[in-house]
Parts: sequence; structure tokens; C-alpha cells
Amino acid sequence: MVSRVRVWLNRTYAENVFFMDQLRRNPSDRAVDIHATHGDADSPVLAAADTADLEPEGLSPAAYVEYALDQCQRRAIDVFVPRLHQAAIVAHRADFRAIGTALLAPTPQAVAVFEDKVIAYEAVQAIGVPVPPWYRVRTASELVAAVEELEEAGHRACFKPASGAGGVGFRVITRTPFSLVHLSGFPTPYVPLDMVVDALERAEESVDWLVMPRLEQPEVSVDCLTGPDNHLRMAIGRTKNGRRRGFTLHEQWLEPARRIAEGFGLHYLSNIQFRMFGDRPVLMDVNTRPAGGLHQLSLCGVNAPWAAVQLALGEDPGRIDPPFLGQDYTVVSGPRQLRPVSLPHQRAEAAADTAAEPLLPAVPSPAEPVEPVASVERVTSVASATSVESAQVTPAGAAEALPF
Repeated sequence: MVSRVRVWLNRTYAENVFFMDQLRRNPSDRAVDIHATHGDADSPVLAAADTADLEPEGLSPAAYVEYALDQCQRRAIDVFVPRLHQAAIVAHRADFRAIGTALLAPTPQAVAVFEDKVIAYEAVQAIGVPVPPWYRVRTASELVAAVEELEEAGHRACFKPASGAGGVGFRVITRTPFSLVHLSGFPTPYVPLDMVVDALERAEESVDWLVMPRLEQPEVSVDCLTGPDNHLRMAIGRTKNGRRRGFTLHEQWLEPARRIAEGFGLHYLSNIQFRMFGDRPVLMDVNTRPAGGLHQLSLCGVNAPWAAVQLALGEDPGRIDPPFLGQDYTVVSGPRQLRPVSLPHQRAEAAADTAAEPLLPAVPSPAEPVEPVASVERVTSVASATSVESAQVTPAGAAEALPF
């Protein structure tokens, strides 16, 4: 009899409820138990898990590693998918292996390279992958100089933190004075240069920003699955052009992604993003973790989360080519159940099976009271992929990033 697999996702994106769904609907028909931890008791990831714990706040990276090792041992975790404190965790891979837990994460060296976008750009340039022009700035004068150089070359300047995930902190520089135009419609990333300069001059601390030209669409995110032998098992591009999403296997996107994934030890699941600079693709960002939209590959008949878990367990899935490329689609929001109380509790059968700690008490939520609804379950909205032919879409300017 094949034993069930126990997988843990620590503090992660709400969209990873779909990652969990795919693990349970795996083509091997293998039983999977999912443990989740989070700092937000109302995270839908906690509600979707078989067992769940609230994470302690304020732990240093070293203390978090100790917490993670304890979770893995007490919960008998087979595969741990770390997002929070990934760098500290992968540095202790041998400690996790010693207690029977495989880390579904890259090498420490790969995580270190791609934590800092400047180091990342320099590293990928060295292996022949094109990047956009960029300037590292920490002061108002450095920002103005970088913006002026880019504008003289005919580009629109933007900036983002030198380290960080997703679109957090991304802004586009404009010379238009602040006016009611900026206060109408949906919020936008555009910010007047004089306001940014004023904020920098008044700030008590320096910033660490990357200033670069705004890159054009399409944006292509290449989801990669790489083995610990540094050989790529899967590379599929997800295209984004406005609302419209699709898939691609064109080598102009896959070849540089393959070079990065294999060259830097981006083991297991990673996501490598490109945009257009003029008439050629350039690297935009590298995520050393599964992308929030990874589940969208199911529209191509691919279950990437399960293939990654197999690889972590030493069960090589071999080369994964999509049997077809799904039709174009868009992303919409839908309801997802939350637990009826703020503190997560364990499913009784899961708790009995793992002989873990006793169930957490069902304590009322400290949140403000809300209007009662027909169901005792609360719901939250989580984005999902839908064919563009029948989609009810969200407003054009609405943000797509999901909370942790």
C-alpha cells in the first residue's frame, strides 16, 4: 500500500489554495494531507488545509528555522514548500533531510543570487541573458540623474525595490503635476517625480531602488520545474497582455529561462518573467518559488505542483510537455470558504491520524461584527482562471496581486 504524502505550505499567497487543490487531484491518485501555517487566521490557505496552525510573530530567521524543524517533526512532513524565510530554511536542508523532510526549494546559492535584483541582473548578463538598462539609487539626486538619463534616451522611467516580491513598491515616474487627474478613477502606479524627490529628501532613511525603463507587453512568465541534477523537466510560458492571458512554448522565452533555471540551480519550481524592451525580450524578475498563477497550467493539462512533489520525493516524473496549449483566458475572482472562527482548528480525522497536538480551541474572532449570512462559513475572493469567452471580468484597473 502506497503511503499518503504530507505536504506543508508555510505563510504563502491566497492563490495557493489552487496549488493545494491540484495536489489532492493528482494523476497518481495518491492520498495527500496538507498542513498550512499563516500569520492571518482568516487566510483561505488555512481553511483549505487538512491541518493548520497560526505562525508565531516576530521570529528571527534563525528562530523560524527552529520553528519549521519542529513543525516538520511533529507533523511528520514529507515535503515542505517554504516561502517565508526561504533563504534561512534552505541553508538548513541537511537538518530537514535528517528528520525525513524534503525541501521543495532551490539551492542556497540560487536564493541568494535572486534576492537582490542588481546581483541577479549582473549574474544573468554574465551568461548571456539580456536585461534592461538599470540604475541602483539610494538618494533623491541619484533618482533624478537616472530618470533624466532614461528620458533623454526616449524611455519612461519606473522604479521598484531592489529586493522584494511581486509588484510591491513598483511605481512609474511622471512629470505631470499632482492634480485631480490622479484622484479620479482607480488608483494607478503613476507618481509625479517632484513628489518622490520631496519624499526622499524628507525621509530619515535611505531607499534601495532599481530605476529602469518601463518595459512593454507582452509579459511572459515561464514556469519551470528543474531537478536537483540541474536538468529542466518542464518550461511553459504564460503570456499576459492586458486582460488576455495565454500560453507559449516559443524558444525566445523558454531558452533564456532554461539557461537561468539550469545555470543557477533553481531546483524544483521557479518562475522567470520577461517583458519587451524595444523589439527583444529581456529579463524582468526571477521568483525562486512557485508562482501564484502556477495552477493556470491545468488549462494545458499539466499538474505542476504534483510533478514537483514527486521530484522532491525522488520519484522523477520525467520530461513534462503539455499535451495541448489551452485557449486564451482571463482571471476573475470567486468566493472561497474560510473557517467559521478566527483561530484555525484541525479536521478531527487528520488530527487523530497524525497524533499531533490537541485541537486549537474555537475562540470567537476579535474582528468587528459583520452582517450574518446564510452560511456559517465566511468567504473570501481568490482569483481563478476562466476562458475569455464566458468571463465576468473585474474592472480594468483593479489590482491582481493577492494578499499573503
